[in-house]
Amino acid sequence: MFDPILGLFSTDLAIDLGTANTLVYVRKRGIVVNEPSVVAIAKNGGQQKVVAVGLEAKNMLGKTPGNIVAIRPMRDGVIADFTVTEAMLKYFIAKIHNRRHFVRSRLIISVPAGITNVERKAVREAAENAGVRQVWLIEQPMAAAIGAGLPVREARGNMIVDIGGGTTDVAVVSMSGMVTNVTLKVAGDKLDEAIINYVRRNHNMLIGERTAEQIKFQLGSVWAPDDAVEPTPMDVKGRDLISGVPKSIELTAPEVRDALADCARSILEAVKATLEKTPPELAGDISDRGIVLAGGGAGLRGLATMLREEIGIPAFVADEPLLSVVKGAGMVLEDIEGYKQILID
Repeated sequence: MFDPILGLFSTDLAIDLGTANTLVYVRKRGIVVNEPSVVAIAKNGGQQKVVAVGLEAKNMLGKTPGNIVAIRPMRDGVIADFTVTEAMLKYFIAKIHNRRHFVRSRLIISVPAGITNVERKAVREAAENAGVRQVWLIEQPMAAAIGAGLPVREARGNMIVDIGGGTTDVAVVSMSGMVTNVTLKVAGDKLDEAIINYVRRNHNMLIGERTAEQIKFQLGSVWAPDDAVEPTPMDVKGRDLISGVPKSIELTAPEVRDALADCARSILEAVKATLEKTPPELAGDISDRGIVLAGGGAGLRGLATMLREEIGIPAFVADEPLLSVVKGAGMVLEDIEGYKQILID
């Protein structure tokens, strides 16, 4: 009975707790945080202290002294390090509140569609221990569909492919529920890993995660461009695996496309598998309306073209795909009663 009163004094939040980035939406204010999901920890004997979170911590990856470790506490869309995730949530919540509020927030937090009950419980407990009064969970593909502007509450088929940092969620949504879905642990991190492995295998050179990510953004594609105009080759620096000394190579877009081919094929097969399980009436809706791509990986060049050419259904990238999940969770936060059946208590 006190929730409406407490709501006047608290700041309600919606969080996309992603493997790569954490985004936070504040009720009636919009998106206020968009930072990497990275925490830098200083170790002194048996004690641990958080020294940086977010972008500052990400800039430390691969560059810290022995007593400081930069950790990504989320892996494959779920919590890999409970204590560090809790510390990261506390940091972002305190940053938003600016320590002015003494009543704890309510929170909607997104989770991959395929996580287990144990993993859901871990997310909920991490949020509650970070100082949240009430927690709801929302499945990421549903949030992404809402954020992409799809009419999820109508009796029609909507297909969303949400490509995050740790997981790719493919789902068909209708009447506020997921009719069928496939969760694939092939997403942004696996793309980076594929590039690292390609460079190691074909150029005998070791590169780091940040370099692989830069290569992905600058050269990454999964379908040859129709105009045959490729991005300019990129100079890549790393360590020679034979001599152990620094080395530089020139990497081209066709090479990166070759490196990403297996990951792209996995996403394509997940979309096909989801369509095969979709009832015919809803499949007809999707054939007319198309497939919507969301998440940070949706911007990978040629992905929509590959789906369109291989499956024969229109495919589009959502506006601001990286923000789709947090925007959708934010829309639910603004109308909790209207979206109540979508939320997981």
